[in-house]
Amino acid sequence: MSETARTADKPPRKPPGLRERMRATVRAEVVEVAHRLFTEQGFDRTTVDQIAAEVGLSRASLFRYFGTKEDIVLGRLEESGRQIAEALAARPDDEQPWEALRRAFDVLTRMNEAAPEQALRYLRMLQETPSLRARHYEKQLSWQELLVPEVARRLGISPDRPEDTRPSALAAAALACLDVAATGWVACEGTVPLAVLLDRAMSALRE
Repeated sequence: MSETARTADKPPRKPPGLRERMRATVRAEVVEVAHRLFTEQGFDRTTVDQIAAEVGLSRASLFRYFGTKEDIVLGRLEESGRQIAEALAARPDDEQPWEALRRAFDVLTRMNEAAPEQALRYLRMLQETPSLRARHYEKQLSWQELLVPEVARRLGISPDRPEDTRPSALAAAALACLDVAATGWVACEGTVPLAVLLDRAMSALRE
């Protein structure tokens, strides 16, 4: 199926309403303030009350936007997962699934290259905070669920066949490579580009 045909099959996306836009604006402000405090004080030493006070919200109001303090840190990952899935779907149809997955991850490598110090601080916080590591794993499982249908399509199989584990295996392996590359990137203090580390990790499984 051509890119034009795939695009034509999709119904036009309804623009967000005023309430949704206002909610997104408040969420973005909370995330920005929280990340600054986390960087200055550390995740565990930063309280929800501090974050709420800086943004001008009550504690109860903040929890209407984010269920937990961890969600403030990891909220960006939901959007990242959607962006990766969209990038994967946009890759050429004749591209092999493994290569298409690698290229879809360019969404993340480009963001990290744009602000490497900020990205390193963020990843280091994820790796050094046990509660965040656990929630990060949960978020990546949701990424896998987003990627599997497109991987299955590229393999020419139905995503509704749980007995065929190839799509899940490819998506899970690609995400594991992404984690390994991110860990190495933090360990080397960003001296080697994340994209290079990711290429190395994913090439090792291709060989």
